[in-house]
Amino acid sequence: MTIDSNRSFFDGAKVLVTGGLGFIGSNLARRLVELGSEVLVVDSMTPNTGANLANLKDIEHKLDIRTVDLRDAEAVASLVPGHDVVFNLAGKSSHIDSMTDPMADLASNVHAHLVLLEACRRSIPNARIVFSSTRQIYGRPDYCPVDEHHPVHPIDVNGINKAAGEGYHSLFNRVYDLNTISLRLTNTFGPRMRIKDARQNFLGIWMRRVVENGVFEVWGGQQKRDLTFIADAVDAFLAAAACPIPEHRIFNLGGSATVTLADLGKLLVEVAGTGQFEIKQFPAERLRIDLGDYFTDDALFRKTTGWEPKVSLRDALATTVAYYREHMGHYV
Repeated sequence: MTIDSNRSFFDGAKVLVTGGLGFIGSNLARRLVELGSEVLVVDSMTPNTGANLANLKDIEHKLDIRTVDLRDAEAVASLVPGHDVVFNLAGKSSHIDSMTDPMADLASNVHAHLVLLEACRRSIPNARIVFSSTRQIYGRPDYCPVDEHHPVHPIDVNGINKAAGEGYHSLFNRVYDLNTISLRLTNTFGPRMRIKDARQNFLGIWMRRVVENGVFEVWGGQQKRDLTFIADAVDAFLAAAACPIPEHRIFNLGGSATVTLADLGKLLVEVAGTGQFEIKQFPAERLRIDLGDYFTDDALFRKTTGWEPKVSLRDALATTVAYYREHMGHYV
């Protein structure tokens, strides 16, 4: 899927982005504006998520931003009609928060999506709906790289609820013929991610510490991970919406490199030229929900759409460090 073909598909399209003030949603909304789409951003602005008004402040005049909780069925029903594409990126992503407040995670990651899907079924049955799922639903891998045939056995509340949200998208495709696609993401990072803490992504707090020339902790260190830079993830969402996908509806999305956490910490410090890290044992509450090694087989998505990551891990880290050095005040 090329930039030119994306432009022809999205130019003039009416696009709804839920969770659009968050990390991935805001980056996607920005790209859609560049491609000529008419963009409606919906976000509940729930505290302690990635939602941040600064993510779209400089282009707020180029799109429509609404503060709406997706559980509000009446409000959602009024916003959905007329859209050609829905990028559904709403929901909580903190694994540790899901264990301490499971009912809030349930409301955000299950109830909200069911309300949205019902509204889509009633008013835009022909729209393409792309859902942001997660590799967390696989739990501790039985094998790596993990493909789409791997069993789904989540190890935390967030993983169970994300699996349920994905399941509803699949159900509405099978029963109501809604045009739904789910992307199972892994460790997406880059500009506009939450860096106050490790709620959204462990790399967020690492990034904050190196920019502040501080110390960050690497728990364990030998676990293998793959990461997806945000620009590559946005390209993947666009490809999922624009490409004809006749059969497969659930795809893994990986990145350009597999690396141990210790080596990732070394590379981040090297690229930044500041900060340092210490190898620590896992806190007990984190160890219970750690996945161990995880890296992705995303060959199916690449074959189906032609997508592939374009940004090297080193360049992606350098771009992210530079962004927070310039914009840190909006994120801490």
